[in-house]
Amino acid sequence: MSKQRGSNIFLSLDWIVLILYTILVFMGWGNIYAAVYDEKYNSIFDFGARYGKQLVWIGVSYIIIILIMASNYRIYSVLSYFIYGGIIVLLALVLIVGKESHGAKSWFELGMFKIQPSEFAKFATALALSKFMSAFEFDLTKFRNIAISVSIILLPAALILLQPDMGSVLVYFSMIFVFYREGLSGIFLWLVVLGIGIFVTTLQYQLIVVIVALVIVAGIWYLVLGKNLLNAFIAWGAIAVLTAIFWTINHFALSDKFQLHYLIVLSCFILLIPSAIYSYIRKEWVATFIAAGLIASFVVVFSVDFVFNNIMTAHQQTLINVFLGLENDPKGTGYNVEQSKIAIGSGGFTGKGYLQGTQTKFNFVPEQATDFIFCTVGEEWGFLGSTIVILLFLALILRIIHLAELQRSAFARIYGYCVASILFFHIAINLGMTIGLVPVIGIPLPFFSYGGSSLWSFTILLFIFIRMDASRDELL
Repeated sequence: MSKQRGSNIFLSLDWIVLILYTILVFMGWGNIYAAVYDEKYNSIFDFGARYGKQLVWIGVSYIIIILIMASNYRIYSVLSYFIYGGIIVLLALVLIVGKESHGAKSWFELGMFKIQPSEFAKFATALALSKFMSAFEFDLTKFRNIAISVSIILLPAALILLQPDMGSVLVYFSMIFVFYREGLSGIFLWLVVLGIGIFVTTLQYQLIVVIVALVIVAGIWYLVLGKNLLNAFIAWGAIAVLTAIFWTINHFALSDKFQLHYLIVLSCFILLIPSAIYSYIRKEWVATFIAAGLIASFVVVFSVDFVFNNIMTAHQQTLINVFLGLENDPKGTGYNVEQSKIAIGSGGFTGKGYLQGTQTKFNFVPEQATDFIFCTVGEEWGFLGSTIVILLFLALILRIIHLAELQRSAFARIYGYCVASILFFHIAINLGMTIGLVPVIGIPLPFFSYGGSSLWSFTILLFIFIRMDASRDELL
């Protein structure tokens, strides 16, 4: 079998993935046709319409697949850093000469064509990360290795943030699952979740409430893990006394120049930093971890205001406020989600029928061929059709993970998990957007959403891995 896999690429091609890919791509094309369908101009070969252009891009995607499968599987490892470097140059260049669209400078316009380099940066980053993490004697317990790996992810993310395109930036955080698979302690995954929770909580509540809650929670964790009731109460008491001293000075000498939450944080820093150092020297890991965690939490809390007001666009700010219930804007920013939920809900169990969606036909849902393409599935195919689409995506991701575990090389395995993580994040967030579970951040649904850059980038991302898998008996 290994000889066959090496001699005939079509015998070694994973046909299950190819079939799933083909089904999803053409289901996506059918929904794009439905989303922009006009009875007066209903030819599927109208290449001036979105569905006509998508059909051309699908054809190009299969040419890309043939080229990838005909290539030497070794070039992806050899050229990983060069591909990554080239994409970094393009991400920097688009900030200078790129075309602005929807408030983001993300596109190169080449005549009739528009290319979005941030889409292609995903597979380039996955290649570079896989190359570095598959190096001989790579060890995720070493801080240097973690720092470099994270930097490989953060560099393109930072350039995309400058465009700004927050949705694409968040995709890179999906690669934390790859770190987890390669041996990183699960505690880091929970720290990321905790950081996101603190960020969201800070947006919803006053700073004084969040900070006091963090101090109390840190003390409770010390009681549970450290099992030292006396030290916990001593720490709470010391923070309270020092805060009272600072409040007195602030009130009588500085005329209330500083708000109370700043005084609490100042007290914590004065007490916690030497405490963390002392605990670290004595190898008291519970105390060290909790002290460092509380300090890090304060950093997150005070970065929220800067990120929200200086990095996010006004549109993104409104989207998050509406999602968190801080604003009510059913006819403005919240309109997309409301109409999407109405469209999906109106489909019932079996849907209204293909090309029979009224919400879709009369263009009630903005961006219904791109970010909100799934509402067309829900309205016309109903719960049954939506479930089938989700199961197809799930089957694809599970198949990729299965193939990743079969790889004999660390490079191919890690890249396979990168592919699965990126696809999972896109699918989960896009579906969450359409039903109001997550804020609308402009993430396309793989193989379904309209767009050449999106389709080609996902095709390249997926079939580079399939090419590696086709030669897994040789790739060591």
